[in-house]
Amino acid sequence: MAIELDNSFTVPVPPEQAWDVLLDVERIAPCMPGASVTSVEGDEIEGQVKVKLGPLSLTYKGTAKFTDKDQANHAISIEATGKETRGSGTASATVQANLTPGAAAGQTLVSIHTSLNVTGKPAQFGRSLLPEVSGKLIQQFATNLEAMINADSAAATDAATEAPATGADDAGAGQAPAGSTVTAPAAASPAAPAARPEESLNAFKFVVVPVLKRLIPVAAVGAAIAVVVRRLRSRKS
Repeated sequence: MAIELDNSFTVPVPPEQAWDVLLDVERIAPCMPGASVTSVEGDEIEGQVKVKLGPLSLTYKGTAKFTDKDQANHAISIEATGKETRGSGTASATVQANLTPGAAAGQTLVSIHTSLNVTGKPAQFGRSLLPEVSGKLIQQFATNLEAMINADSAAATDAATEAPATGADDAGAGQAPAGSTVTAPAAASPAAPAARPEESLNAFKFVVVPVLKRLIPVAAVGAAIAVVVRRLRSRKS
């Protein structure tokens, strides 16, 4: 089953910095639920993705390759292929990503167009659900990526703040006036850890839950209609 998907997310750094962040595949891979990188050689990446759907667990292994890196225009193209490790299902995708300045200063809007082709059990999700699944997945990836970037920024700020203070302490060591009280410097607050990625993509909450949300209102309307029909029939009888 072939399908075209369009998604976007915002990165809390300007495009020039976002470019470097997004090309560091080994570092950002854990931000994607269920994804892991096993090796990187030049522009080729090998890895796997784990997916859970209730009691069903699927693992895809495959490769991805950067086919274009246009730094001047902040555009990236990737081709990826994968296969189930315990099944005959396959997946292939061509991904095009463009980085543009975000709505707010210091932000980057990442727009992604994916041409996806899947076979096997995931194809049973249907065309109507795959866009919703991809949207939720990108949203969670963006949340984890933002947490990672914010944690890095906080750590860099703490390091820059501690460096001058440490130098001043070293320069004035042993020169405290007689009778004065020396107070130890307060420990720097640790940077907030990045969001912990999920070990596998839990498609249950991305697929089954949205389906239930759609079916429950329909079922409620159906039940109301049934009640009205029964009352009309009872009155006629």
